[in-house]
Amino acid sequence: MAARRPRTTPVPSTFTDLGVPTVLVRALAAAGISAPFPIQTATLPDTLAGRDVLGRGRTGSGKTYAFALPVLARLAASGTPRLPGRPRALILAPTRELATQIEATIAPLAQALSLRTLTVFGGVGANPQIRGLRAGVDILVACPGRLDDHVSAGHARLDAVEVTVLDEADHMADLGFLPVVRRLLDQTPKNGQRLLFSATLDAGVDVLVRRFLTDPVTHSVDSARSPVAAMAHHVLHVSRDDRLPVLIDLAAAPGRTLVFARTKRGARTLTRRLVDAGVPAVELHGNLAQAARSRNLDAFSSGNVTTLVATDIAARGIHVDDVALVIHADPPQEHKAYLHRSGRTARAGAAGTVVTLMTDEQVQNVRELTRLAGIKPSTTRLRPGHPLLTELAPGPRAFIAAADRPATEPARRTGDRTATEQPRRTGGRRRGGQSASAKPGARTAAAPSTTGTKGAAAFSAGIRVGGRRRGAAKPR
Repeated sequence: MAARRPRTTPVPSTFTDLGVPTVLVRALAAAGISAPFPIQTATLPDTLAGRDVLGRGRTGSGKTYAFALPVLARLAASGTPRLPGRPRALILAPTRELATQIEATIAPLAQALSLRTLTVFGGVGANPQIRGLRAGVDILVACPGRLDDHVSAGHARLDAVEVTVLDEADHMADLGFLPVVRRLLDQTPKNGQRLLFSATLDAGVDVLVRRFLTDPVTHSVDSARSPVAAMAHHVLHVSRDDRLPVLIDLAAAPGRTLVFARTKRGARTLTRRLVDAGVPAVELHGNLAQAARSRNLDAFSSGNVTTLVATDIAARGIHVDDVALVIHADPPQEHKAYLHRSGRTARAGAAGTVVTLMTDEQVQNVRELTRLAGIKPSTTRLRPGHPLLTELAPGPRAFIAAADRPATEPARRTGDRTATEQPRRTGGRRRGGQSASAKPGARTAAAPSTTGTKGAAAFSAGIRVGGRRRGAAKPR
């Protein structure tokens, strides 16, 4: 008698197999999304069953849909009516940009279920948010500080929240948001479902898990230090005088380039010098008014401008398709920032290149940085014109004539002093180089517009922008 083969349980391969309601599967298909990502495959059976879930996954792994789908499914099934000022689901995010992108991803699916969404964050007027809360909202996507203001002022109550999500929980801990996050979660029903997603499980995140999650199921698809096979890391050892010409050469290549500077002033200065050299560039940092930040992100995501120079405000949460090159013009101070910055490229299987510019005085720090990050980069000492630059950023260099360059909008200091919404303070205590000559290259006939037309949804995780340089599925 032949031996009986052991029975195996098939691995779910579609959203339907995972238990996602048909109406949501259809809405996903209409957006061109048919296959789940690993973190979605791992977490959806538990989240859809109502379990508390702790999900750990590297940025770009598809976490947004991993928590959005169960939130939408739960609200649609419960049928609880909307009440003024009492959201039915709460999603907390550490930055305005991330909150905006989460809402842009969820909104089309929510519309298919006749559910209403709203974003709440600082740096913009509070009255439109107050009116939105009074009108009733199903899913509230919020930054902790501004939501705490609304709750304290009586514009919002959290006692009707059926499911709460904490996205980028480790980043909220890093920013000092834990006291206000705890205060907000204490006001949600204890029997509500709670989902926490984080790239790392640091001590601050563990405090939230132990206090607010009930018998959580943990899914660790990957960690922040997991290597990305399609991401190539290079350290370019340059002199101080050669740093800017090398940066200009790389940024002038075809495709989207994201350049990181350590400070807001540094980002502003690098942007100006790139533009002076003929490279279309915009800046993103906390000294820009919110409207300017949105316009610059739109310009970059739509392809009107090919280079974005940013502080660590863009290191997490920001998703734009086809960022082929990330350049650390200023190496970050700690390895987690390096990993999150680098994670803006090579997302969901796409290929990407990460370049760190290192001067003589930075050698020891960069070596320690990459060691702690678990990265073994290729290090090359070079000067402008080195053939490796063309290998790292292939294609003809293109520069904009001075007469065709758009006028740039200077940074404006506002009440928002930093790159992210800051924890508020009460009684003094926290609550909660020279321009280089442009290289010869193809010149375009007209300067790119510095204002995009598609709004926040154009750069949201879940909406494709621009032509894809390398074929890959899109993370959600």
